[in-house]
Amino acid sequence: MGLGVSELLIILAIILIIFGAGKLPDLGDSIGRSIKNFRRAIRNDEIDVTPPPANRQDDPPKDEPR
Repeated sequence: MGLGVSELLIILAIILIIFGAGKLPDLGDSIGRSIKNFRRAIRNDEIDVTPPPANRQDDPPKDEPR
């Protein structure tokens, strides 16, 4: 159940109407950079998905300056 050529042309026409022809290169560039950064983040082994440690009672609150 993929997209056919006619569906892709309709989507492209709607994008042209919404963003205009002048903004399309910038839009494509930003989407490309986003995908590249996303792939780089996925490949990076240093991503830490563990939650931060809970605040201890002797730690000052983070929103107040020390």
